[in-house]
Amino acid sequence: MTDTTTDQPTRQAGGAVVPVLAFAGIVVAVMQTLLVPVIKDLPQLLDTAPSNATWVLTSTLLSGAVATPIMGRLGDLYGKRRMLVLSLSVMVIGALVSAFTSELLTMIVGRTLQGFAMGAIPLGIGLMRDMLPRERLGSAMALMSSSIGVGGGLALPAAALVAQHTNWHALFYGAAGLGALAILLTLLAVPESPMRAQGSFDLAGALGLSTGLVLLLLPITKGSDWGWSSGTTLGLFAAAVVVLVLWGLYELRVQAPLVDLRTTARPAVLFTNLASIMVGVAFYVVSLVLPQLLQLPTATGYGLGQSMVVAGLCVAPLGLTMMFTAPVYARLSARYGPKVTLITGLLIIAIGYGGGLGLMNAAWQTIVTSVVLGAGIGLAYSSLPALIVGAVPASETGAANGLNTLMRSIGTSVSSAVVGMVLANTANDVGGVAVPTMHGFRVSFLIATAAVAVGLLLALFLPKSPRPAQRHPQLRASSEEDAALERAEEVLRGFRGRVLGADGAPVARAKVTLIDRRGRQAGATVSDEEGRYALPVPAQGAYVLAAKASGHGPLASSATHSGEERTVDLDLSLPGETVSA
Repeated sequence: MTDTTTDQPTRQAGGAVVPVLAFAGIVVAVMQTLLVPVIKDLPQLLDTAPSNATWVLTSTLLSGAVATPIMGRLGDLYGKRRMLVLSLSVMVIGALVSAFTSELLTMIVGRTLQGFAMGAIPLGIGLMRDMLPRERLGSAMALMSSSIGVGGGLALPAAALVAQHTNWHALFYGAAGLGALAILLTLLAVPESPMRAQGSFDLAGALGLSTGLVLLLLPITKGSDWGWSSGTTLGLFAAAVVVLVLWGLYELRVQAPLVDLRTTARPAVLFTNLASIMVGVAFYVVSLVLPQLLQLPTATGYGLGQSMVVAGLCVAPLGLTMMFTAPVYARLSARYGPKVTLITGLLIIAIGYGGGLGLMNAAWQTIVTSVVLGAGIGLAYSSLPALIVGAVPASETGAANGLNTLMRSIGTSVSSAVVGMVLANTANDVGGVAVPTMHGFRVSFLIATAAVAVGLLLALFLPKSPRPAQRHPQLRASSEEDAALERAEEVLRGFRGRVLGADGAPVARAKVTLIDRRGRQAGATVSDEEGRYALPVPAQGAYVLAAKASGHGPLASSATHSGEERTVDLDLSLPGETVSA
């Protein structure tokens, strides 16, 4: 076996775990939006050309995209809390590097280090899955997934206030302080997960994915500066396709891949990731459009003439609404499932952008738009980790959520590039300064609406799942054994039976592992006090059920699953024997 779990989820965590992990996610989001209030001043602040100053933002984006899936996989292998603390530590170092410099190259180095913190989101979701009981998991993952929007929305007015009244380097000191506080709280309140994936780290796969992502995202973020039809842009896109295809072929052959592409190709995972790109596009458009509209002078005829701080406060409800949406999502998802909740969120986003086309004439109207979009984006973001977690083994949670977070980042990158191009091409030249137009703002909102429509279409292709209300409501995850049985009940197909010892006596707390035909773990559980076990299967086919318990010899039993639930009792009374199913 190349990918197994050494322990079951503890399903036990203190009350501070969720707020601490969510705070870590908010800190990461704060780091991302830190420089938004001073973007237009960066060339002057760093004494460089505007095209060079954009690397301060691009470098963070690229490093975050590379680090997210890699840190997720390292968390699965070596401990999610350990990698979470490492990600935040690298961010703190990067913030301090940036705080002490006004030189472009050093600033880019610091910002690149800060991008590594993006891995905190999937790591936090993975920790929650490993430790929380099912009744708390939905709202907790929703809050963690939405934290990037919450932090972004709250950071804008705070960063604007700091930048407007103090030296802009204070932004980095503040980020470093928040990061250090997040590290301290994590060490004090968050236990390490016992879940581990066995095998070695796929270094070649990490290098291949990193190279492919850089080659893909670089022309997306710089295409407007270089020209979309330039040889550099087209050449990098072509190179990205070649590298990513070769990387995919390699990942399909290696025993312990960085990203299990077979799992990623499952409809539940594939369509969730594709929909995530569309949600990322929609989320970033409002962050690009409304602050500019609010700060443009009223002399333009459509600008709202607000200060940097007021503009940030008008957009802040976007993040606040996302935060308050988490418990609403938990109730909706518990009743109708995450697929329906995702579709509902996308519909609300469409309403927000459609209505926003006519709500651009006053500051209060932008607040209404922010609230509606925050509710929709909050529901959509909250649904994504639940869909991923429900479709992958526990030992792959970190890597799978890392890939999903990467898909959102690709969406925001595409959004930034496309909307930036639209606003630039529709701008008016006023005294040598490009001033965005109302036409450009409305076209940007239409682009977001189109992305939401594509996301809705993709969401409709997600596999149907039984409504939670129909899934044996009498079961409650009061222990790890009951939680395992409950998960298997929800799938409604798989292997179940009893683990037996001498004289047919039941064997409690026996470890039962499901192994697929490639020798990889497809699931694991622990028998309850009456020796019962239940394991869902990812697909039809041949499997091996391996069982072991203290005081008994190990047993391997072959079994074939044809789509209907099968009962297979595992008899440990004959150590070393292989019992045919």
